[in-house]
Amino acid sequence: MTGPDLAVSVREYVGRDFESVYSVINEAAIAFRGVIPDDRWHEPYMRREELEQELADGVRFSCAELAGSLVGVMGLQCGGDVDLIRHAYVSPGLQSRGIGAMLLEHLEALSGRPILVGTWRADVGAISFYERHGYQLVGEEHRECLLRTYWRIPERQIEESIVMADVRWVALHAAGH
Repeated sequence: MTGPDLAVSVREYVGRDFESVYSVINEAAIAFRGVIPDDRWHEPYMRREELEQELADGVRFSCAELAGSLVGVMGLQCGGDVDLIRHAYVSPGLQSRGIGAMLLEHLEALSGRPILVGTWRADVGAISFYERHGYQLVGEEHRECLLRTYWRIPERQIEESIVMADVRWVALHAAGH
């Protein structure tokens, strides 16, 4: 957890953050090596052009700073009737200290819609993180349709991904909407 020794602040992305965001994403994504299918792993995990495209596609990043250094990022993207959590990463040496939770809470406060998260099926750390924050695994009967509707990802990534939903999405769909 964050504590008095960890004075982290969360703020919105600005253009000068590009290289720091790029670095945090790729340093933290090293954890995927050997976890996600080998055919989906590449270095760097996210190329600069991909990050530029994500920004152009409307991913709004929030950044966690510690002592003037960017140490975490998490994006929010409008998906029409839902918001999507995109690209959630914390610097490896600072994971499990509450920074991801701060970023998630910040984005949840910015969103007025139900929130969906897509992640790798094999990323038990991410799944556990979102479950601790009230997100629920979406059933297989909805998973593929949601991934095709709200994400632009390769077919192979659809096969290897899951979707998690916040309480607003779960409540709406439990009610049959």
